[in-house]
Amino acid sequence: MKNTIFPFLLFISISLFSQSTKEKGFETINKESAKAYIGFLASDAVEGREAGRHGGRVAGEYLKSVLQDMGLKPLNEDSYFQPFEAYSPERQKRVRFSVHPDSIQKYSQLPAHRKLELRNVLGYIEGENKNEYVVMGAHYDHLGMDEVLDGDKIYNGADDNASGVSAVLQIAKAFLASGEKPERTIIFALWDGEELGLLGSEYFMQTCPFASDIKGYVNFDMIGRNNDEQKPKYVVYFYTEAHPQFGEWLKSDIKTYGLGLEPNYRPWDKPIGGSDNASFAKRDVPVIWYHTDGHPDYHQPSDLADKINWDKLVEITKAAYLNLWNLANLKTY
Repeated sequence: MKNTIFPFLLFISISLFSQSTKEKGFETINKESAKAYIGFLASDAVEGREAGRHGGRVAGEYLKSVLQDMGLKPLNEDSYFQPFEAYSPERQKRVRFSVHPDSIQKYSQLPAHRKLELRNVLGYIEGENKNEYVVMGAHYDHLGMDEVLDGDKIYNGADDNASGVSAVLQIAKAFLASGEKPERTIIFALWDGEELGLLGSEYFMQTCPFASDIKGYVNFDMIGRNNDEQKPKYVVYFYTEAHPQFGEWLKSDIKTYGLGLEPNYRPWDKPIGGSDNASFAKRDVPVIWYHTDGHPDYHQPSDLADKINWDKLVEITKAAYLNLWNLANLKTY
């Protein structure tokens, strides 16, 4: 009779190992790290992180240093930056910036045109299967400064979107702390130019040589506030409708891990609105997108770090870590 006990025990030991490494990363996600990341990104020192301006470049340098310090590999071999240019006609035309080659060629021929030099910040963890990818991202730019405002002149953007950036950074650190190589390669992306028209994520997908091999994208945009102060655990959970298991994952993880979240589940045929998820969804990449709805401080100088719901932010970050673990490791979904 064949010995069937050893293969069974091996399967159990591998499963327990995977579970223990996942938990190891999960336990690194905390409020202190969130406060540190958001504290800097939403400080006056970075002048509202406007794309193409001094404050935006300082924020990019900071994010590069964080990825480098945690040991994440730069996606572009010797640099964490993905530089790109965006063009538009002079501002009286009221035409948005574009990264599309046809638009760049057209606008650059005008007698007067505008040009921005921008930078995505990209790191990755190589997977066992080097030909499949998942991406997690959040935009790091905001609205900058307005010198003629009476009073506070800086749009600090604590919720929009330093909150989302903090989640990407914590989850990258958690995957490294787990010690387990994922099945698929994971790209951690901090997008520039979102406020000007999803420029960074659109450029990435427009030029990505492996775009057709991206199996999923997780997006964060404004995950730190309460739309209704009577519902402090509320979060909107958008996901591609063709993948109902995305909704089941979150329901299961809330129960298993006791996460303090009360999601509004919103399956969407193609989640192309609102944020950088659009750059992926319109190319048929399955999407998960966390958002906590609008609030009176949206795009105002009053979007400050002291108004963040830190407990909810951490719970969303933990939930998304578990989402990404599945996207990176499950062979089918």
